[in-house]
Amino acid sequence: MLKIDCQMVEKVLVAFIKDSVIKNGFHNAIIGVSGGLDSAVVLALCRKALGSRHTFALLMPYRASAPESLSHGELACATFKVGYEVIDISPAVDAYFDRYPTASKVQLGNKCARERMSVLYDHSVRRKALVAGTSNKSELLVGYSTQFGDSAAAFQPIGDLYKTQVFELARHLGVPGDIIAKKPSADLWPGQTDEGEIGIPYTDLDVILHLMVDRRWDEGEIIERGFPLPLIRRIRAMMINSQFKRTMPPVAKLHARTIGIDFRYLRDWNK
Repeated sequence: MLKIDCQMVEKVLVAFIKDSVIKNGFHNAIIGVSGGLDSAVVLALCRKALGSRHTFALLMPYRASAPESLSHGELACATFKVGYEVIDISPAVDAYFDRYPTASKVQLGNKCARERMSVLYDHSVRRKALVAGTSNKSELLVGYSTQFGDSAAAFQPIGDLYKTQVFELARHLGVPGDIIAKKPSADLWPGQTDEGEIGIPYTDLDVILHLMVDRRWDEGEIIERGFPLPLIRRIRAMMINSQFKRTMPPVAKLHARTIGIDFRYLRDWNK
């Protein structure tokens, strides 16, 4: 059901990246490489689309990050021959929490995600590069992302690929086996995994999301595929409750043409 034609997908996404960068007057892309699957796939695609000279990576560990996150990030950059810089975000994050302490691991993780994006956007100016997003469709749909953190980007190459499809594309693109084999993790704290946080295996989550979103099946039809009603409704609730993360901030309407309501154009409408 979720099987993809990897050669076709690669061709479409490479063209999308070129179009997204060049139409906006840029030549370069910059990626936050975490050592995980999604960023490795986006790195490979940007390298194919723009070449080594126009693709840059930042590796931004926090002091509590797993050592393999940095080593796998470096491995991905070496595999795809992309230049990178390592920037430790610990001093900036710790300075903030020294002033405003918290016991919340989620709060710390969100701060790290936003600090990384802040650094990425600063270096996007230095490199004259657009920030390539690394969010996949599964996580975008259920809201497993930090608003203005890892979900922020100039464009999202894999935002319409479910996580299980990203695995398939990763093997096709030659992402190192060590990166593909490990459990997906935002590396928010020791032992944290994405499936553990979401609470649903990607193999089940992706099928239900595909049936619900792409095929527009109702609850009864999905139940007939063998999925329990409480799980279906839980996923639907996650989608509804995270809708604010997938839309631009609403603008209060006062004039004849309001941004986002009546004043709507393609991003490159004047190019």
